[in-house]
Amino acid sequence: MDNLDAARLQMAFTLMFHIVFACIGMVMPFFMVVSHYKWLKTRDPVYLTLTKAWQKGVAIFFVTGAVSGTALSFELGLLWPEFMKHAGPIIGMPFSLEGAAFFVEALAIGFYLYGWNKINERFHWITGVIIGVSGVASGILVVSANGWMNAPSGFDYVDGKFLNVDPVAAFLNDAWFSQALHMTLAAFASTGFAVAGIHAWQVYKKRNPELHAKAFRIAITFGGIAALLQPISGDISAKDVAKRQPVKLAAMEAHFETQKGAPLFIGGIVDEEKKTVTHKIEIPKALSFLAFGDFDAEVKGLNDFPKDELPPIAIPHYAFQVMVGMGMVMALSAIVYFISIRKKKWREKRSFWLLFALLAPTGYIALEAGWIVTEVGRQPWIIHKIMRTKDAVTPMPGMIYSFYFYLMLYTILTLTVIWLMRRQIKALNEKLD
Repeated sequence: MDNLDAARLQMAFTLMFHIVFACIGMVMPFFMVVSHYKWLKTRDPVYLTLTKAWQKGVAIFFVTGAVSGTALSFELGLLWPEFMKHAGPIIGMPFSLEGAAFFVEALAIGFYLYGWNKINERFHWITGVIIGVSGVASGILVVSANGWMNAPSGFDYVDGKFLNVDPVAAFLNDAWFSQALHMTLAAFASTGFAVAGIHAWQVYKKRNPELHAKAFRIAITFGGIAALLQPISGDISAKDVAKRQPVKLAAMEAHFETQKGAPLFIGGIVDEEKKTVTHKIEIPKALSFLAFGDFDAEVKGLNDFPKDELPPIAIPHYAFQVMVGMGMVMALSAIVYFISIRKKKWREKRSFWLLFALLAPTGYIALEAGWIVTEVGRQPWIIHKIMRTKDAVTPMPGMIYSFYFYLMLYTILTLTVIWLMRRQIKALNEKLD
C-alpha cells in the first residue's frame, strides 16, 4: 500500500468514527435540557433521573469527541501537509472559531455537571442549553471548512499561488449553507433515532418502561422532525451539487451519457469498465427535475468529463442509494410515530417498540453513506479544481504504520464508549429497580 492509499484509508477510517461521536455530542445535550425542563415544570422524579443519566452520556461523548477531534487535527498536518500549507491561512478562521465554541461548551459542561443544588435552577438549565448551542455551532464551523474544499473561495489562485486571501468569503463559501443544514439535520435525525431505539428496546424488554417511554418520546420527537425535514435539505444540496460539481452528481447517479430529460436510477449495479448500470429502476426525467427543477433540463454525463477528473463511480452511487433509502425509512417511521400520538393503541403493541429498536442504526448508516458520497465524490480533488489529493499527501514514507496506530486508537475509543454506555444503561435500570 502506497502513502496515498494509506493516508486516504486512515482519514476515512477516523472520520467515520469521529462523525458519530461528534453528532452525539451535538444533539444529546438537547435531549438532556428538554428532560431537565420537564422536571423543572412537573417535579416528576423520573425526569430528574433521566436528566442525570443523559448528562453522563453528554460528558462521555464530550470527552470522546475531544480526543477523536484532536487526533483528526493532527492528521491534517501529518497526512496532508501541502494542503494545510495553503489552506491553513484561508480556512483557519472557522477552525479558530470552532475552538472558541468548544471552549464555551467545556465551561458550560463544568457549570452543568457540578451545578446541581449549587447555582440558580434557571441559570443551571441555561448552561445546558449553551452546551447544545455551542456544540451545534462547532459542527457548523467544521462543516464550513469542508464546504470550502468543495467550493473554494476567498482567494485568487495565480500561477500556483494563493493570493488576496479573504477568510470571511472563504467561510461563507457557496457550499457552507447547504452542507451545514444537511449535516445538522442528519445529526439530529441519526442521534434521535439511535437514542430512541435504545430506549425502545428497554420498553420492549419491559425494563422500567415508564422512564424509557418518556426518554423515547423526547428523542424520537427530535429525530422524527429532523427526518421529515431532511428531504427538503437533500433537495437543496442536490441542486447545489448539480450546479457546482456536476461530475459528482453524475457519479452519485452513475449517469454516463449526457441527455435532456435524464431519468433517476433507483438501485442498479454499476459496471465502470462497460459504463453501464444494470438491474435498476428508472423514473423518467426525474433526475433533470430534481437537479434543475425542469423535466427537460440537460444533465451532463460522466463520459463528457476528462478521465483524470472522474471520481470512483460505484462507491458514491451505492452510498447515495443507501443514504436515500435509509432516509426514506426514517421519514416513514417518523410519520408512524406522529400518528401514534393520536392512535395510542399502537404503543401498547410490543411490535411498535421492536420496530423503533430495530431502526436505531439507520440514521448512522445514512450519515456514514452521506459522508462517503461527499468525500469520494469530490475525488480526485482535495480542493475542488485547485489541488489534487495526490499532490497534497505527505512525502514521508511509512504512513501505513500511522494508519495502524490510529486504527488501534479509535478501536479502543469505540470499545470504551460501548462499555461505558452499557454500564450506564445497566446502572439506570438497577437504580430504578
